[in-house]
Amino acid sequence: MIRSFLAFELPDEIKETVFSIYRKFKRSGLDVKWVKEENIHLTVIFMGNVAEKDIEPMGKAIEKACKKYGTFRIKVKGTGVFSSLKDPRVLWIGVKGDVERLSFFRDRLQKELKKFGIKEETRAFIPHITIGRFRKGFSEKEKLKNLLTEFKEVESPEADLKELILFKSELRPEGARYTKLNSWPLLGKK
Repeated sequence: MIRSFLAFELPDEIKETVFSIYRKFKRSGLDVKWVKEENIHLTVIFMGNVAEKDIEPMGKAIEKACKKYGTFRIKVKGTGVFSSLKDPRVLWIGVKGDVERLSFFRDRLQKELKKFGIKEETRAFIPHITIGRFRKGFSEKEKLKNLLTEFKEVESPEADLKELILFKSELRPEGARYTKLNSWPLLGKK
């Protein structure tokens, strides 16, 4: 079994802003488990464990969806948390732009992947870039609130997401290691 997900790497125009926000949050001393810089990306679908024999046929299904959709124009703007400030779990940077089309693309991919036993996500798709995960009992809520306010209006230039990537995720004591298994350019008109 291969633990895997589909994601976009961030264009350079956006990375600069993302890394600037990320580094300022990290320097704040918040008690957060930070995502490694090289692992920061925009996840479209977390697939979990996939049988190795399904990787190739899944690739054909993913390619089919990628041939229908064109590039997505996005920028990052603001920061936030899932689930709430009272009980934060994930620290993220927001994504704006072609988010409605991106949501339809995610839905199309889910339909293609259903036949491989990939569980369909029923929650609305909220594109975001995860930069950290909160530990249980997080208590620095006032500091967090101030940082979220500070970065509320920060935004990057716009850039295009042009290629969907299938990543393998290996969980290790020093943190996750991601390896590219395949990629597909967005070639369509949708």
